[in-house]
Amino acid sequence: MRVEYINPFVETSYQILKEVLGGATVTRGDLYLKSTAMPVMGVAALVGLAGDVEGRVLFDMTLETAINIASKMNGEKLSQFDELAKATISELANLITAQAVTKLHELNFKFDLTPPALFAGQQMEIAALGGGSENVEALIVPLITECGKIEVNVAIRERA
Repeated sequence: MRVEYINPFVETSYQILKEVLGGATVTRGDLYLKSTAMPVMGVAALVGLAGDVEGRVLFDMTLETAINIASKMNGEKLSQFDELAKATISELANLITAQAVTKLHELNFKFDLTPPALFAGQQMEIAALGGGSENVEALIVPLITECGKIEVNVAIRERA
């Protein structure tokens, strides 16, 4: 996985989280690799990528973190992960990926996005990338905020 594909997602996630959380402190944790077949924390917004590259970006967080972020972004305390909270987390994923892809297009990488798909529940697992049985690793970038931790999980490969 080339770093040129990853950096725009990490940088944009950091900037947009600072912005939508009202200038809150956002701290980047240590990067690490994970198998793409892995459990998620409770709420995951997934955006697929296709074109010069294929893959996906996953924004993974606990239910509590998702509610906290949605509350902050909407300027009101939400008590449950309702339709407003779901729409807010989907929009956050949309904002981040759209800006990251714009940066990548400026570097002459061409690919399209799927609309965010939102998953919520316990003991979920996101399966491996693509139709083959090969195991693609994902780069995980933890971002710690006052609302909780979000893991930006990027699994991208160049088309064969």
